[in-house]
Order: sequence, then C-alpha cells, then structure tokens
Amino acid sequence: MNIKILDLNYKPTDIAVGSARSCYFGKHIVTPEDAAKWDKKNELLDSIFKAGHHTTLMHYHFTILIEGMSRLLIWRMLHSHPFYNSEQVSQRYAKMKIENFTYPKNADKEKWKKYYEKMFFYYEELIEKLTPEIEKVLPKFKKKEAKKRAQEFARYLLPQGMNAHLYHTINVITALRYITAAKVMPEANEEAKEFAKKLEIEMLRIDENLAPLIDFAKNEKVVFPKIDIEKIKKAKNIGDERVKVFDIVDYDFELNENFAGVMRLSSMLLDESILGGFNSYIKLSLSADAQNQRHRRSPAVRPKLEDIYKRDYYIPPIIQGESLEIYKRAVEESYEFFEKERDVLGFGEAAYALLNAHNIEIVEHDDFNEFAHKAQMRLCYNAQEEIFDIVYEQVKQLKKAGVKAADKFLPPCSIRYAQGIRPVCPEGERFCGVKVWKLGFDEYERVI
Repeated sequence: MNIKILDLNYKPTDIAVGSARSCYFGKHIVTPEDAAKWDKKNELLDSIFKAGHHTTLMHYHFTILIEGMSRLLIWRMLHSHPFYNSEQVSQRYAKMKIENFTYPKNADKEKWKKYYEKMFFYYEELIEKLTPEIEKVLPKFKKKEAKKRAQEFARYLLPQGMNAHLYHTINVITALRYITAAKVMPEANEEAKEFAKKLEIEMLRIDENLAPLIDFAKNEKVVFPKIDIEKIKKAKNIGDERVKVFDIVDYDFELNENFAGVMRLSSMLLDESILGGFNSYIKLSLSADAQNQRHRRSPAVRPKLEDIYKRDYYIPPIIQGESLEIYKRAVEESYEFFEKERDVLGFGEAAYALLNAHNIEIVEHDDFNEFAHKAQMRLCYNAQEEIFDIVYEQVKQLKKAGVKAADKFLPPCSIRYAQGIRPVCPEGERFCGVKVWKLGFDEYERVI
C-alpha cells in the first residue's frame, strides 16, 4: 500500500491555533503565520484537543492519494462514516487487473494467488458471455457500451481483496480517529493498522507538531459497536424482505428549483424535508453497499460480517442460462475457499475472499431532504441496477404508507421536467435513451 498527503501552504496546527485564538482575540484575526510564531502554540493546541474542542482541527484537510488499499478496508473504515470525500476507481466501468489484490497476513500466498486468479478467470469469462447478451437489449446508440456494461455485472465475482486507488480527503480530527479506530476493525485489521501507521508518518511529514495528538489518538480506548440485527428484525416484524421501511416520520415539503438544480441548494436552504424521515432494513450485496455508502447523509449500522454471515448472494437479473451457471459456480467455489481459510486465518482476514456478490444486512436512516437527493441519483436509469431496485422499493413502501412527500422522490429528469429546467436530462451523452420523465412511477422498468 502506498499513501501520500498532498502538501499545502500551511501546517494544520498553525491553522488550528490561529482559528482558536481568533475566537478570543478582539483586535483582528490571528493568521496561521501569527500562530506559528506564538510561543504558547503547542500548549494551547494540547489543551483544546484534550478538552474535546475539535472544531479547530476541522479547518485543515488532508487530501490523500492512496494506492493498493483493499475494497474491504475502504468499505469497513474509509467510507463507513460521513466525514470524508473520495474519488475512487470504478469497478463498474474500469477493467480490473489481476495483479491488484491484497493478501491476508500469515496467509499461504500461493494458495491465495491461485484463488484470486480463478475468480479473475470467472470475471473475464462472464464479461465475454454477457457482452453479446447485453448488446441485444441496449438501444442502438448505446451498443458500443456493451462490454463496459458486462464489466458492471461481472464485477460481482471480484473478491474484497481487490485493490483500489483513490483520492481521499479528510480533516485532521478524522485522520486522528482513523489512527484510533484502526485497531478494532473487525475485518482487514492488519491492513487497517498498516494504513494507520503510514498515515501517522505522512501527517508528521506535513506537521511535526501533530505528534502529541497522534500519541493521544493511539492510546485512546475504542470499541467496535455490537449491533444485533436479529433483534431489530424481530422488533420490526421483518421476514424475508430485502427492503423494509419502518419508523416513518411524515412531513411534507415543497419540491422546487432547490431540489432540481445542479447545485443541490436544498442541502443549504433547509426546509421541512429535514423533519421527515424513516429507517430501512436492507439486504444488499457488498458491491451495492460500497455504492450506497457514498450517500454520506444516509448513515447505516453495519454489523461485523462474522455476526451476520451466511451463504447468501445477489444475482443480477440479466445473468441467466450459461452465464448463470458460471456465476453460481464461482460463488460456491468462493464460499468453499473462504470457509476453509476462515478456520486457518480467522474471519476478519479470510474476509478478503468474500465476493462483491455476498449479501449483508444493514439498517439505514434517511431524512427526506437527503433521500430526495438519493432518489434522484439512484432512480436514474444509469444508476447501478441493484441500488435502483432498493430505492424504488423504499419509495414504493413510503407511497403505500400514505407518506405525502413520497411523490417528491423522483429521478432528476422528472424533477427538472416538472420545474421547467432544460435540458431535461442533465447527463448529456450519458442519456439512458428512455424518456423517464414521461412515465408514471409504476411504469418504471429497467432492462439492465
């Protein structure tokens, strides 16, 4: 794994102390240059940090270039909270490479290499099988995208050990929290601790005055939450459903230009939409949840994978016939390998072998303001099909429950059309080919 923090002009501790002193200095703002020269800088920094006054550490952001981190660790730690921004290589549209895998510590590397190669073979075989089938159902102007769309579905056969490269931006307090939290990650724990160590080195390269804060973070006590999904399911009468909406608080709001525009001003000019909300039980694949996490204002509880493990996996509807035989064979072989390695390495390290297709259970919370945006992104016909189906089912259940605001949860083209904004579809050459804005909600039908 390689990581590098981009250099900025100021040190984070100078900005933190300058901003802290500016709160109580009546004459003028205290600049980072002033803070750097102040002889009591480190004393104040230590005092406000240990008192929990952390807003001063949220002005400075680290933009980190990360290469060689597993999808498993990205899912479990980097994207499991709202205080980040990432741009990550897409498994949907970028062809993956066989050499980009993480190996568990103390694993038989040759055995794991053969496993990764076998799953990658299935991935490539499925791309070849699916490409002509997908080409048949795509509109004429989209047929050239058939192979990329085949990659989108074949990626379900890629293991969690698949690496990614990404830009990842966090503030100082989040970086310190990573260093604390790494030691209790239930999966990819050794990799998490490696990341924390490399992050510490990079942070000290940027600003040596962060050392006492890092030492404090390393010694802070932390536990991974115990989440009883079965208790929640029993309390909310959840059976075999993949999606179940509950705990609805109904508040109507006006659907206007703030929700329809590219700037998403509904997130700044808040209205009654933040007062309404609901919780959802969702069963989804690891691949879909990795996408789902990108809605940072739509938080979810994600139990230890070991606590909810069973052989259960998602099958995209497009995968049928010979392709389905390949898919099922790959998944069953992956479970066989995982369960054998679990007995040797422990669950958390063997989890690199779990495929993107593996189903997990989460409980998610949405307010209507955030969900209006999420519905726009995920009811778009270009969205990942599995998440489209989940969000469609959430909206369907809200409608059935008589939620007044449910009619406001629409794809972007429908909202823009209603508000008279042109072009109706904001995707340009990525237009799906279907005039969804002319369809009723019950008429939505995805081919792929």
